Amino acid sequence: MTNKSVLDNRFLTALQHRDYRVLWISNLSANSAAWALIVARGWLVWDMSDSSLYVGLVTFLAMVPRVLIPPFSGYLADRFDRKKVMSSMFSLNLINSLILAGLVFTGDIQMWHLMILALIDGSVRSAQMPVGQALVPNLIPKEKLLNAIALGQATMHGARFFGPLTILPILSIAGLEWAFLLCSGFYFVSLIQTLRIKTVSKGDMDTQKGFITNFSEGIPYVYKHTRLRLIVLMAFLHCGFTMSFESVLPVLSVDRFGATEGNDFSILMMCVGAGSLIAVFFLSGVVKESTKGRLFLNFGIISGLAPILLALSSNMPMAIFAAILMGASQAGYMTLTHTMIQAITEDGVRGRVGAVYSIHIGGIMASMNLANGALADLSILEFKLWGGLKTFLSVDTMLSIGGLLFIVAVGLSWLIYTLRSIYQTGLPTADNPN
Repeated sequence: MTNKSVLDNRFLTALQHRDYRVLWISNLSANSAAWALIVARGWLVWDMSDSSLYVGLVTFLAMVPRVLIPPFSGYLADRFDRKKVMSSMFSLNLINSLILAGLVFTGDIQMWHLMILALIDGSVRSAQMPVGQALVPNLIPKEKLLNAIALGQATMHGARFFGPLTILPILSIAGLEWAFLLCSGFYFVSLIQTLRIKTVSKGDMDTQKGFITNFSEGIPYVYKHTRLRLIVLMAFLHCGFTMSFESVLPVLSVDRFGATEGNDFSILMMCVGAGSLIAVFFLSGVVKESTKGRLFLNFGIISGLAPILLALSSNMPMAIFAAILMGASQAGYMTLTHTMIQAITEDGVRGRVGAVYSIHIGGIMASMNLANGALADLSILEFKLWGGLKTFLSVDTMLSIGGLLFIVAVGLSWLIYTLRSIYQTGLPTADNPN
């Protein structure tokens, strides 16, 4: 099959456009670095502390910048050339990961180093999100937006598979320091690729207005649109209840499956990524609007059930299946969410709206990862099931509660006409934002 015939495939049509293809490769490399870093850093913290609380704290520090940074980067995305902003961010990612690798190589790494570097890494990555989201619609025609966003989500969620996969042998053979060095290599590729983008892309910001006025325009824009407001709310609940699990997977892999070198932790993250990749590639070929709406509802329900299944898993094959299901449902739900937000939002404020969105999902994921990490250390949340045949760990309790709460949230959302209409008829468009 020729390269042209490959790109003509309905699942890959956005890749026909050169600059989008370059950005896609850049994001694939950057997200692989990010997920490899999550696994390696999470295991290093666990190895140094033997506490899920510290894992949760470092994860919190990596995620909490999503509350503070996106408004500034959203402003930058609408004020300056988005390619230049992205390349600057990747340069900082590269420097940060090289410093971390150097500290581990020399044996000088301490917990406070990990905390500071996690905060810096999280700040830079949170700055990239609204910029990248704002850039995509400028690189492809409007009719290919869902395909482009789905492929973009494939880079983010599928990197959950590729990133941990690349460091799996490194963790067993070479050691953590080489895993961190590999992350640096990934970020170098991202930087070079971003510099190759030719399209000049920036928003239509009124430069006569002051910084504060332009800076804050994304907030009222989100909250004045009924559909946009409700979509952000559902994403907020979804990320808080079902996607804040990074801080508890290390303790699950150790206490349930006896992991000693981070391999089981890495495998579970790979399986989440594999499920994500399957879902987003499937979505990239979906055209019918009513199908998209039904999938939005069904992905939400399954996303609540999957963590409960992981909590009930008594062996690694069951856990692998549950992790794949988690990845598929979470990625499917968030891909449709991203698509709706992009479709509704006008280009001139897309960066700032993306920033508001990132604040919501980043803030709740940071907070819930910290809470889950702390609660997972509490023995009071452990109990016996089925006459003592199965021990329900604290981490199982947290996974199950989160899943149940989101199932309830999805059920209640059916009572809201605006969301019910999305489930029944499909995604809103820019021509009908309300």
